[in-house]
Amino acid sequence: MAEEPQKAGVVPEDASELLEHALGCDRLSVRGLMAIPPWAEDPEVSRPWFRELRELRDLLQDETGHPLPELSMGMSHDFEIAIAEGATMVRVGTAIFGPRG
Repeated sequence: MAEEPQKAGVVPEDASELLEHALGCDRLSVRGLMAIPPWAEDPEVSRPWFRELRELRDLLQDETGHPLPELSMGMSHDFEIAIAEGATMVRVGTAIFGPRG
Protein backbone atom coordinates (compact mmCIF):
# COMPACT_ATOMS: atom_id res chain seq x y z
CA MET A 1 0.00 0.00 0.00
CA ALA A 2 1.00 3.63 -0.39
CA GLU A 3 1.62 4.26 3.34
CA GLU A 4 0.57 7.90 3.06
CA PRO A 5 1.14 9.77 6.35
CA GLN A 6 -2.37 11.28 6.35
CA LYS A 7 -3.98 7.81 6.20
CA ALA A 8 -3.95 4.97 8.71
CA GLY A 9 -4.55 1.30 8.30
CA VAL A 10 -2.69 -1.94 7.95
CA VAL A 11 -0.20 -2.97 5.28
CA PRO A 12 -1.14 -6.10 3.30
CA GLU A 13 1.61 -8.13 4.99
CA ASP A 14 -0.10 -7.60 8.37
CA ALA A 15 -3.71 -8.02 7.23
CA SER A 16 -3.91 -11.74 7.97
CA GLU A 17 -2.77 -11.27 11.57
CA LEU A 18 -5.20 -8.38 12.10
CA LEU A 19 -8.08 -10.34 10.60
CA GLU A 20 -7.36 -13.39 12.77
CA HIS A 21 -7.33 -11.17 15.85
CA ALA A 22 -10.56 -9.42 14.85
CA LEU A 23 -12.30 -12.73 14.13
CA GLY A 24 -11.49 -13.75 17.71
CA CYS A 25 -13.43 -10.77 19.10
CA ASP A 26 -16.98 -11.78 20.02
CA ARG A 27 -18.52 -8.37 19.39
CA LEU A 28 -16.88 -7.68 16.03
CA SER A 29 -18.25 -8.69 12.68
CA VAL A 30 -15.67 -8.32 9.92
CA ARG A 31 -17.45 -7.87 6.59
CA GLY A 32 -14.67 -6.85 4.22
CA LEU A 33 -11.85 -4.48 3.39
CA MET A 34 -11.54 -0.81 2.49
CA ALA A 35 -8.91 1.23 0.69
CA ILE A 36 -8.44 4.77 -0.55
CA PRO A 37 -5.62 4.93 -3.10
CA PRO A 38 -3.38 7.96 -3.48
CA TRP A 39 -5.04 10.77 -5.43
CA ALA A 40 -4.35 10.88 -9.16
CA GLU A 41 -6.00 13.02 -11.83
CA ASP A 42 -6.37 9.96 -14.07
CA PRO A 43 -8.83 7.52 -12.44
CA GLU A 44 -7.15 4.61 -14.22
CA VAL A 45 -4.13 5.06 -11.91
CA SER A 46 -6.31 3.69 -9.08
CA ARG A 47 -6.94 0.37 -10.83
CA PRO A 48 -3.84 -1.48 -9.49
CA TRP A 49 -4.69 -0.42 -5.93
CA PHE A 50 -8.26 -1.71 -6.28
CA ARG A 51 -7.06 -4.94 -7.87
CA GLU A 52 -4.55 -5.47 -5.04
CA LEU A 53 -7.27 -5.02 -2.42
CA ARG A 54 -9.55 -7.53 -4.18
CA GLU A 55 -6.71 -10.04 -4.44
CA LEU A 56 -5.87 -9.53 -0.75
CA ARG A 57 -9.52 -10.07 0.17
CA ASP A 58 -9.58 -13.30 -1.88
CA LEU A 59 -6.40 -14.52 -0.20
CA LEU A 60 -7.71 -13.74 3.29
CA GLN A 61 -10.97 -15.57 2.57
CA ASP A 62 -9.01 -18.61 1.41
CA GLU A 63 -6.70 -18.51 4.44
CA THR A 64 -9.41 -18.07 7.07
CA GLY A 65 -12.50 -19.58 5.49
CA HIS A 66 -14.30 -16.43 6.63
CA PRO A 67 -16.41 -14.70 3.95
CA LEU A 68 -15.49 -11.07 3.26
CA PRO A 69 -18.24 -9.97 0.87
CA GLU A 70 -17.62 -6.21 1.05
CA LEU A 71 -14.97 -4.21 -0.77
CA SER A 72 -15.24 -0.51 0.00
CA MET A 73 -13.16 1.31 -2.57
CA GLY A 74 -13.63 4.09 -5.06
CA MET A 75 -14.71 7.68 -4.78
CA SER A 76 -16.47 10.13 -7.06
CA HIS A 77 -13.59 10.41 -9.55
CA ASP A 78 -12.69 6.69 -9.79
CA PHE A 79 -15.77 4.71 -8.72
CA GLU A 80 -16.30 3.20 -12.18
CA ILE A 81 -12.80 1.66 -12.10
CA ALA A 82 -13.44 0.47 -8.53
CA ILE A 83 -16.69 -1.23 -9.54
CA ALA A 84 -14.95 -2.91 -12.47
CA GLU A 85 -12.39 -4.25 -10.00
CA GLY A 86 -15.01 -5.61 -7.58
CA ALA A 87 -16.16 -2.77 -5.31
CA THR A 88 -19.39 -3.41 -3.44
CA MET A 89 -19.39 0.03 -1.78
CA VAL A 90 -18.27 3.38 -3.20
CA ARG A 91 -18.07 6.84 -1.68
CA VAL A 92 -19.57 9.34 -4.11
CA GLY A 93 -20.51 12.33 -1.96
CA THR A 94 -18.78 14.86 -4.21
CA ALA A 95 -20.59 13.50 -7.28
CA ILE A 96 -23.92 13.87 -5.47
CA PHE A 97 -23.44 17.00 -3.35
CA GLY A 98 -20.62 18.82 -5.11
CA PRO A 99 -17.23 19.80 -3.75
CA ARG A 100 -16.80 20.75 -0.12
CA GLY A 101 -16.42 24.39 0.40
